Amino acid sequence: MNWVKKQKFPAVESIQFNGQPCIKLSDLWDAFYNSFNSAQSHEVDFQLLDKFHSKEAKVWALFLREELINTIEKYNNSSAPSPDKLSWSYIKRIVKSEVYF
Repeated sequence: MNWVKKQKFPAVESIQFNGQPCIKLSDLWDAFYNSFNSAQSHEVDFQLLDKFHSKEAKVWALFLREELINTIEKYNNSSAPSPDKLSWSYIKRIVKSEVYF
């Protein structure tokens, strides 16, 4: 099935503050802390959001619950299928739960 094939991860860049990459957690905290404090008193112009175009929703191919369960059963429980780091074991529990279907 196409929806379970390997996906390419997007390229990422480090967060930078004052022209320097935030490599250590303390650098990242300083960047967030200083950015928040400098922006705290500024007014927000929400009309800026009007410039963004919403993307059209993707249409999913229909599949049976059993197809999904059979497909994900073969994956290692300790691996993660995507950048969100949800493990296969967690996804398997959700899919097998009667609450969500």
